[in-house]
Amino acid sequence: MEYRKLGNTDLDVSAICLGTMTWGNQNTESEGHAQMDYAFDHEVNFWDTAELYAVPASAETSFKTEMIMGNWFAMNQGKREKIILATKIAGPGPYTAHIREASDYSRQNIVDAVDGSLKRLQTDYIDLYQLHWPARSTNFFGKRGYYHRDGWEDSFLDRIEVLSEQVKHGKIRHWGISNETPWGLMNYLRLADKHDLPKLVSVQNPYNLLNRTYEVGMAEMSIRESVGLLAYSPMAFGLLSGKYHKGIDKPEDRINKYSTMTRYKSDSCQLATQQYLDIAEKHGMSLAQMSLAFVNQQKFITSNIIGATNIDQLKENIESINVTLSKELIKEINQIHELIPNPAP
Repeated sequence: MEYRKLGNTDLDVSAICLGTMTWGNQNTESEGHAQMDYAFDHEVNFWDTAELYAVPASAETSFKTEMIMGNWFAMNQGKREKIILATKIAGPGPYTAHIREASDYSRQNIVDAVDGSLKRLQTDYIDLYQLHWPARSTNFFGKRGYYHRDGWEDSFLDRIEVLSEQVKHGKIRHWGISNETPWGLMNYLRLADKHDLPKLVSVQNPYNLLNRTYEVGMAEMSIRESVGLLAYSPMAFGLLSGKYHKGIDKPEDRINKYSTMTRYKSDSCQLATQQYLDIAEKHGMSLAQMSLAFVNQQKFITSNIIGATNIDQLKENIESINVTLSKELIKEINQIHELIPNPAP
């Protein structure tokens, strides 16, 4: 396994991060524990979750993933200290009303959310605590353009201050953001510097062959400010496995099972994926490993958050760290990207 520094910290995290959002919905607790066993045994020391998980978000599934992980830690005494554990507080939106009445990032909500995650995860500290998405309306979760809306109250500094207090109390070690824009990242960096408060260490945004929007604006900031990307959805909900194009997908696969998950269902996504599949087969590798290796090799990436619903998928995903794409292959990938850029922003 390859390890990289988490931002400007002294933590070395595996370049492959164990994603967990299917545990408690698509995966049972025993299946989640089997994945944790496998990841631990294969030197994946960075694990990511959220209070919102499992997905899709619902009153029945929220908190379940953290509880599944907490039970594993309780049964595996001594292993928690060997894991860099990340989780998130859910932001405002109609799909989070079941989590808390006022789903914003107020001081009390952050304090309560941290305490709730600590209890469910059965741990005394969280290594990386993240804001799951912006409180303001902006272009995230598949929004291609930006449409400005007035009426949002700037509370950036308030969030940094309460997160800094959580660091001081030892409940969290570091903090990060997710689904953010260059303006949001810039403000968090500027205010932390101005007020001499702990700086954020990571950004968790989508990044894959069908969505390379992070490369515009955010990638340079990640490199120059030492705030690397934790890439989520590197497999585009499984579309980049090639199984849908090969006709070997199953009704329980994510894109088939959840009609609301439309981000990767467009005709342009289908066309681009077929062309990426052709390249992978031409070079004698699976589309999954080519897709993951492409993410792994980007200079602005700290860790690639892989998710799997079975051990075979998990094994293939983890082994992508041993795959190096040639300059010729990357050139072919970029040629497709020029013709069909970011079909799933």
